[in-house]
Amino acid sequence: MTNPTSPLSRSKKRLAVPLWLERFMAILILINYLLVIFDLSYIPLRDFWLQGRVQLTVKIGPFEKKIPRQALRVLPISIAPWYDWVKGIEPYRSTEQYLERVEQLIQKVALNPELIEGKQIVPKNKLAIKPSEKSDTVEEILADLRERSADMIQTNPFQLANKTGALETIKNKMRSRVFGRTDASATQAFNTFWTKEYLMQNGFSNELMFFYQEIRPLIQTNYFRAWGENGQPINNFPLIDFPFFIVFLSDFLIRTRLISFRYAEVSWFDAMLWRWYDVFLLIPVFRWLRIIPLIIHLDQAELINLRKIRGQAVQGFVAIIAQDMTEVLVIRIIDQIQDLIRQGKLSELLNKQQQKAYIDINEKNEIIEITRIVSQVMLEKVLPQIKPDVEKFLIYNIEQVLNQSTPYQQIQVLPGVRSLQTQMMNQIIGQLYERILDALQSLLKKDPIFDELLENLVENLRQTTHQEMTAKRSFSTIETLLTELMEEVKINYVTQLSQTDIDRIVEETRALRQINRLDKK
Repeated sequence: MTNPTSPLSRSKKRLAVPLWLERFMAILILINYLLVIFDLSYIPLRDFWLQGRVQLTVKIGPFEKKIPRQALRVLPISIAPWYDWVKGIEPYRSTEQYLERVEQLIQKVALNPELIEGKQIVPKNKLAIKPSEKSDTVEEILADLRERSADMIQTNPFQLANKTGALETIKNKMRSRVFGRTDASATQAFNTFWTKEYLMQNGFSNELMFFYQEIRPLIQTNYFRAWGENGQPINNFPLIDFPFFIVFLSDFLIRTRLISFRYAEVSWFDAMLWRWYDVFLLIPVFRWLRIIPLIIHLDQAELINLRKIRGQAVQGFVAIIAQDMTEVLVIRIIDQIQDLIRQGKLSELLNKQQQKAYIDINEKNEIIEITRIVSQVMLEKVLPQIKPDVEKFLIYNIEQVLNQSTPYQQIQVLPGVRSLQTQMMNQIIGQLYERILDALQSLLKKDPIFDELLENLVENLRQTTHQEMTAKRSFSTIETLLTELMEEVKINYVTQLSQTDIDRIVEETRALRQINRLDKK
């Protein structure tokens, strides 16, 4: 039966689902994830979604210039009115009424050209003015704004929305506008600003334009967010996410069921574990983790290619753990050797009679057999092939020895002696070499007496070595030195394995895989 985790089975699974369906699901998951990210970032970025513009400040050394808000409008419309209901956001009553009173003042002033000297102040707001408030005079509206300003500073309605910083900015702007400094009283600054004398002296159009562009957008950012019965702020995003949940759940159940039908030994639960990454699409918390199934589905839909990224990630993971694994394994082996030495296993190895627990599985002396095999290979295969080189080597060394002899140097002056010397040495060395080979080969023949003598020789050598070393009390010193040597190896070589060595090994592995792929092509 085909292994469900094998590449062949995965390819069958891929072929069972049309590519267009894979791409549809991948795009649907992408859309859902974008909505999730938008929802998670909505509250921190609500000012931008409300006004569709940003405030930038250019500062070069002592020079600082604020770019006007109108020049940095990014969104053509405000998104906040459309999405505030998802987060349970409503306009804050007191600050909203404050802005309504300012709109009433602007419209009142617009009806009195003598106050504005024929200049247009600001575009009218879409907020409707209540009929009872139309009869209010300019002085009554200004007095109400002074009272509301003092109440706003004292009660801080921005605190609930975590917008206290906006209130501080409003107070600093008003101080700077009225008194030219930021260390004055904010309440006094508002009381002065909302007076008919101050506005007429500095121009109704200029001052109201300042409020409309600088103060009003900051007050607009304040809001009230209701709390649910669960003790958490209202969040209606699950209503938007529910249709996606139905589609994802249906796809997950159908795919896993088909997998369980295709492979007899794979249960439905096993198939669900097979597609574990799709579970993140069904969890109502930590929705940002849906990036995992998103990337996998985009790769399966062939919209992105994760082969190189996956390979780099795996090799990087191997490089991270290879150093620790190598150190642990090598240190573990050395520790085992040190424990064996401390337990006297080296002494037992030399003294076979004390190895009562030693088990012989084949009733053979492996040392004798290995010696015989190696010797046979050397005598029958290796030594005959290197015979010319050995003869040349021996002739050269014999000639060097003879040339140092004074009588031999005197004989060499006679005619024909050098050639005769060469022929004689070649014959002698050749015959000697052959005789040695024949003698050694005859020793390798099956000879019980030879085997017994060789075994006795090895055994006597081992026992004599053990007895002499034990008698001189040097064996314990050797064990101690071996243990210390192993410790030095761990310190100087194992634990100092550098990351560069691991990276080099991983790079060599990558190169070998690349060569194998090219060979297959």
